[in-house]
Amino acid sequence: MFDSLIYTLRVPNCLGPLAPWRRDLAYRWGSLGTDSLIFFSALALVTVVGAFTVYFSIAGHGVIRAGHDSMRAEQVRIQAEHVRNQELNCLALNVYHEARGEPLLGQFAVAEVTINRVVSRRYPNTVCEVVYEKRWDRIRKRYVGAFSWTELNTTQELRTKEWNRAMKAAEAIYYERQEPMLEGALFYHAKSIRPSWAKQKRPVARIGMHIFYL
Repeated sequence: MFDSLIYTLRVPNCLGPLAPWRRDLAYRWGSLGTDSLIFFSALALVTVVGAFTVYFSIAGHGVIRAGHDSMRAEQVRIQAEHVRNQELNCLALNVYHEARGEPLLGQFAVAEVTINRVVSRRYPNTVCEVVYEKRWDRIRKRYVGAFSWTELNTTQELRTKEWNRAMKAAEAIYYERQEPMLEGALFYHAKSIRPSWAKQKRPVARIGMHIFYL
């Protein structure tokens, strides 16, 4: 069949010099024995199988890599969500213990000062580190918590209603849903006391039961 096909190939007049090539090809093909034909057929089959193997190997590697990238992205998302929940919990705890009996604006103010400290270079850069920070007190000769409640036993059960309210206030400030009231304010104290450090600060607002300073 292949012999007749080769012989029927027509060479245009303008390509007359190629006619000997056609006769030579027909001769060589006809001179191939059965073993040679089997060999070349097997060689062609191996080549095709090898090509498909390489192709699917590369394609499979791409699928695996895409799967790994997807898993890595999911792990990053889960880790970020875990950190965010921790930060919110620390912020809500600070609002709860510092201002749970205050109006909502008072709770916003405490949460805002906490976040202001996170932004400031003078304090740690996470909410939890800011809330539980301790610094050396020269008068008391010991490390003192930035927020007094962190030095007390706070393992008692949180009151559900007040805790939920503190969490909502924390979320409003954390996610910037509430317009800032105390930009730059880093300090506050209860109205009922007059700490010595307040003399060196500039008061900017009285909100709820606290006075706030830059």
